Amino acid sequence: MIRFANVSKHFKTQQHRKVILEKANIEFASGTSYGLLGVNGAGKSTTMRMIAGTIIPNSGRIEKDVRVSWPLGFSGGFHPNMSGKDNLKFVARAYGEDPIRVSRFVEDFAELGDYINAPVRTYSSGMGARLAFGLSMAIEFDCYLVDEITAVGDARFQERCRVAFETRRKNSDVIMISHGMDIIKSYCDKAMVLVDGRVLFFDQVEPAIEAYYRLNR
Repeated sequence: MIRFANVSKHFKTQQHRKVILEKANIEFASGTSYGLLGVNGAGKSTTMRMIAGTIIPNSGRIEKDVRVSWPLGFSGGFHPNMSGKDNLKFVARAYGEDPIRVSRFVEDFAELGDYINAPVRTYSSGMGARLAFGLSMAIEFDCYLVDEITAVGDARFQERCRVAFETRRKNSDVIMISHGMDIIKSYCDKAMVLVDGRVLFFDQVEPAIEAYYRLNR
C-alpha cells in the first residue's frame, strides 16, 4: 500500500502560489493499478515524484510498505560524470541488488556498446532513456511508476521494452500517467483525477476519463 496522509504540496513563484495537493488523503492499494489523470499543470508528475520520493511534500506524510520504482525511463537520477556502468552499480547497491547481475542485464538490454563505460553526460536523451529503462527492468518492484510511455529506439527495441514491461506487470502494480486514454484503459483498474489541489477518486476507469474530458472542455 502507498498512502498519502494530509499531504500538501505547493510551489511559490514571484507572482502566485501554485497548489498541487491540499491536505490530500490517498490510498493506492496493493493488487490494483491506477491511472493518474488531470489537465496540463494539474500536478500529476509532481505527485508521482512524491510517490517515488524524489520530491517531498510541504506537509503531511507519505507511507509505503511496498517497493516502488522511479518513473519508468526517468534518467534524471543518474550522476552525469559517472559512467553508465558505475551508475548501474551504485543504484544496484542502493537497492540491495547484485551489481554484477544488474550491470550484465542492462548492458545486454540497453545495447549501448562501449558507451556503457562513458560518462552519462555524453549520452543522448534516447541513450539515457535506454539505460534507465533497462535498469528499471533489472530490478523487480512491487509497483512501477509510469509517467507517459515514451517510445525509445527503433521498432525492434520498442517491442523488446514492451515485452519486458509486460513480464514485470504480471507480478507488479502500475501507477500511470498518460494522455492516451486507451493506454489507461489497458493498464489500469481504477483512476484518480487531480483538479485544483483535490483528488477525485473513481472505482472504475471510464467515469474518471469522462471527468477528465469535462475538465478539458
